[in-house]
Amino acid sequence: MTGPEPALLTLREVGHAYGDTPVLRSVSLDVAPGECVVLLGPNGCGKSTLLRLATGQLRPTTGEVLFAGRPVDENDPGTRARIATALDPTAYYPDLTVREHLMLIALAHGLGEAAERAVTEQLAEHRLTERADALPRALSSGQTQAMLLAAALVRPHDLLVLDEPEQRLDARARASLGARLARRKRTAGTAILLATHDAALAAEPGLADGLVEFDDGAVTVRPRAGR
Repeated sequence: MTGPEPALLTLREVGHAYGDTPVLRSVSLDVAPGECVVLLGPNGCGKSTLLRLATGQLRPTTGEVLFAGRPVDENDPGTRARIATALDPTAYYPDLTVREHLMLIALAHGLGEAAERAVTEQLAEHRLTERADALPRALSSGQTQAMLLAAALVRPHDLLVLDEPEQRLDARARASLGARLARRKRTAGTAILLATHDAALAAEPGLADGLVEFDDGAVTVRPRAGR
């Protein structure tokens, strides 16, 4: 019998402070291929900081962050090629239509002739087909969020990092989000690190393999099954 997959992302005793203000203290977690670890807690509790540490956008004050066994480096092309993110609500090209934006990302990440089909699938999955030729400024806030999610999912990746992806989505899109992410980790073997304050999303059947709960400065890590 084979054991659990080795971790793709590892945080070991990670802490971070902004100046003299500590935000995170001694957080350890693993995310393996085909697993989703959910960070659950209110706004301002340190979830976004942890995501930026996990992707190399921030350096930990203490501890270490490893991706594929090496210190994570946001500037390493190989790392960027393997980690897809939806962290910044303004991370789009304002002068490109939705379709052009997704095509640029798909082609930049090597999809080639498969890019058009991948873009068409993401437009349909995120209910953006009828808005494919619109510029971002013509989208609703929910449609903009859907475009950002589509942009993360349209490109190849091994690790998907999402910061409150349910925000601004309408009820229908919010209800289907957890199931779609659970299907992606199951069928594509994607490792997912997801921050949310939506308990219903965290409890989506088949989604969370591990849970990190933030509560009044305390962080509780519930390890993945088999550990």
